[in-house]
Amino acid sequence: MNEPAKRAMKNTPYDALSVGMEAEQTRVLKAEDLYVFANSSGNMNPMNLPRVDGDGDGKPEAIAPAMWMASLISAVLGCDLPGPGTTYHSQTLRFVNQAHAGDTLRIKVRLTAKGEGRLVSFDTWVETEDGRPIVEGEAQVVAPERPLDFTALDVPGLTVRSHKHFDRLLELAAPLDPIPTAVVAPEEPDALAGALLAAEHTLITPILIGDPEKIVAAGEAAGMSLAGYQIIDVPDHKAAAERAVALVHEGQAAALMKGHLHTDVFLGAIVKRETGLRTSRRLSHVFVMDVPGLEHLLMVTDAAINISPDLQAKADIIQNAIYLAHSIGIEEPKVGVLSAVEKVNPAIPSTLDAAILSKMADRGQITGGLVDGPLAMDNAINLGAAMTKGIKSLVAGRAEILMAPNMEAGNMLAKELTYLAHAQSAGIVMGARCPVILTSRADDDKSRLASCAVAALHAARGSVA
Repeated sequence: MNEPAKRAMKNTPYDALSVGMEAEQTRVLKAEDLYVFANSSGNMNPMNLPRVDGDGDGKPEAIAPAMWMASLISAVLGCDLPGPGTTYHSQTLRFVNQAHAGDTLRIKVRLTAKGEGRLVSFDTWVETEDGRPIVEGEAQVVAPERPLDFTALDVPGLTVRSHKHFDRLLELAAPLDPIPTAVVAPEEPDALAGALLAAEHTLITPILIGDPEKIVAAGEAAGMSLAGYQIIDVPDHKAAAERAVALVHEGQAAALMKGHLHTDVFLGAIVKRETGLRTSRRLSHVFVMDVPGLEHLLMVTDAAINISPDLQAKADIIQNAIYLAHSIGIEEPKVGVLSAVEKVNPAIPSTLDAAILSKMADRGQITGGLVDGPLAMDNAINLGAAMTKGIKSLVAGRAEILMAPNMEAGNMLAKELTYLAHAQSAGIVMGARCPVILTSRADDDKSRLASCAVAALHAARGSVA
């Protein structure tokens, strides 16, 4: 978002003003600006907010409300010319064109007359970068009487709770063919709804495995039709998970999805040595998180499977996350290996593991990404914090994957981001022969869709990596 300028400002008092003086500001119109305006003003006119075009291409369009653009004029008058100490007397406005999200706007004022009582008149206008007029008008203000120096106080920042990165994932997955997905025990409305919603968005083709009576009842409770969906009658959860794994071996399914059953039962069928879906790497869970205000997706691993991973398990966990990052469009992901501090300390075992993992990446034992650690949370994701600590690294302050020292830390981190930072998360298990979708009853529709989109993008790579 555009933030208020935190700068020293000087005004031009009435006696120093002369006809013909001009001032201008430049601002890029962002969709977030319009959300803030809508919430603060109560103007929820749909034309003022991002919307889906009627032609079905799914591209958002944001049209600036007229009065939001008028406020830009007051910013130039109040901050630049005449500047601090100015008070409005009147303003006329003519709205001649519309501005859209992404437009660069120039806001200009020109002094046209001086009157009694320090009353000053201005021509005012807003135009696009190529000179297309948007707003025209005239303003009268009472100019300040004496010079003022003014340093803007810190204004609380704003973070708009949008999840643009998940929108991008859904756009990337949209052209793909739906992947046949074995859904195990979707016997509750929330477990079934996620699969059917993903089917409606052509992300997956669900094969429902479980107790048919419970699955039908769940569909009725969710108000969703099961017409056209395949249901395989396997009431026992352990047997249902094993049947799902068999479908992958038979080539009938290309992904698995957890329904309403215990995670250990679900994963137990996947990790069986003879009949499961194991690869040379250990299974691990990856949260793909869309954190409002963060300019990239953030991945957290492992927060659900490996309780206290040893060094080799951690190497597998990092490699799994790197492969998933490649699938969702991150060419060379930056992996921050977390600990409580950023220096190696023999009294903190996770710092030793982090240092070794970094060197393993240097020597090609972990490939496809940049790995650095130990890093504390602040200097892993905040460049300013990393610079303050004097850390010279291509990863510090820029991490896209956060490797937690153990499951407890990873789980707490992911849930803190969800419930305190308003992030949305997609959950995927890596290290098996196909993507494994883990959703939670607490997930909303967008999180469920994002999990399926991530699985579809990974399956599209066509390899166990």
